Amino acid sequence: MPPKGSSGDSRRSAKWQARREAIVDTSARLFAQRGYHATGITELCAANDLGKGALYHYIGSKEELLAAIHDRVMDEVMLGADRVAEAGGSPPTQLANLGDELLDVIHRYPDHVWVFLHEFPALTGERAAQFRERRAGYEARVEAVLRAGVESGDFRELDPWLTARAWLGMHNYTYLWLKSGGSLSARDVAKPFADIFMHGIASPTASGAGQGAE
Repeated sequence: MPPKGSSGDSRRSAKWQARREAIVDTSARLFAQRGYHATGITELCAANDLGKGALYHYIGSKEELLAAIHDRVMDEVMLGADRVAEAGGSPPTQLANLGDELLDVIHRYPDHVWVFLHEFPALTGERAAQFRERRAGYEARVEAVLRAGVESGDFRELDPWLTARAWLGMHNYTYLWLKSGGSLSARDVAKPFADIFMHGIASPTASGAGQGAE
């Protein structure tokens, strides 16, 4: 897992870390409401009940705060992908479980995900490179499951790169309406999504084609 924030963060106290995490969460909500560029340090200070010096003590810079929000999303997404890989199973099962994990993150962190999807172009230099590397790493894991499904005969012949983007688009778009406290949970959405997507990519000769993963 890549380092977050300044190089000294790992040596900070648990209290400091908890306060910084709270600032990340509050600021994600503010960025989602107002936009990254339209939100100034004054607004961030007011939302977090901190003076400018204290805020910088925790975040270093506004862009570092943005990077921390992106890390929060990617940390959770990659942890979910790790759990799927450890659980194993057939490619259809793994793809369904990846969807379950991804929707869970979107459901739990709607503001962070909004910022993640809309504001990543504001990241520069090493932060931008790290974001692209981590995002590509997750996309590669989805592609690998799709490729394994083609090789096993569970999925029809398809382009793993293109199919992964279709899968990601289908799931990522839910950030607009899949909200915590709403009428639908992440699991309510994950199973129908898996059934719909699997029906489209299942091999006609695979056993139970189009029925989704158990």
